[in-house]
Amino acid sequence: MIGKVYLVGAGPGDADLITVKGLKCIQNADVILYDRLVNKELLEYAKESVELIYAGKLPNYHALKQETINAFLVKYAKKGKNVVRLKGGDPFIFGRGGEEAAYLVERGVPFEIVPGITSGIAAPAYAGIPVTHRDFSSSFAFVTGHCKEDDTVKWEALAKGIDTLAIYMGVSNLPYIRHQLLSNGKHQDTPVALIHYGTTEQQKTVTCTLKDVLSVAEKEKISNPSMIVVGEVVNLHHQLKWFESKQDSIVRPNQKSYSSI
Repeated sequence: MIGKVYLVGAGPGDADLITVKGLKCIQNADVILYDRLVNKELLEYAKESVELIYAGKLPNYHALKQETINAFLVKYAKKGKNVVRLKGGDPFIFGRGGEEAAYLVERGVPFEIVPGITSGIAAPAYAGIPVTHRDFSSSFAFVTGHCKEDDTVKWEALAKGIDTLAIYMGVSNLPYIRHQLLSNGKHQDTPVALIHYGTTEQQKTVTCTLKDVLSVAEKEKISNPSMIVVGEVVNLHHQLKWFESKQDSIVRPNQKSYSSI
């Protein structure tokens, strides 16, 4: 009897931001293939007999190649297992979930998508930055920071037509991203926020302008994983910031609070 694969979004880093359905999938899983940025606390909710497989990726190094991950999903499902592919953020937002789902369809393996909270909205929220605001932003876009040589990102449209940009994992390509935005019409005084390890206890938020973002990122030693937010809404950070200044007073629920789910 064939099993089933659940492509589950683990959320942006804070373990408390997993969805109820996502947590149920973890608790019922026979096999979990998990990514590098998944909060390891979530794995503690799995049953003792679960098989855990690390499928994380670092720049220029992959613990498992994507082809191997795909093959494992099919292999274990065809053994009748409940398989969870646990991804940071949301499976369909820069998570290759669409590719994995297509691979399962081609091989007749049943699956479900369990959406997760993506860091493009969660990290700014934890930094006190609303990606939309009636006075400052009526549009926003998710943008990959992993720009290839054959870059297909529509920089002119992003620079001129979108109020707020949430750029994923773009610190290593920050000089290129800055150049593309400026050369395509974005004003040099546009506010920018660099949010490192958003929603976690290590979160650090630095604000500046597009003009000086390179020097600020270097001075503050900002590296990936980080979210880059570009737009006027960044100016609300100093008024609305709540998480970093109150981490010590945040009470996190005990794991037992999830036991009845």
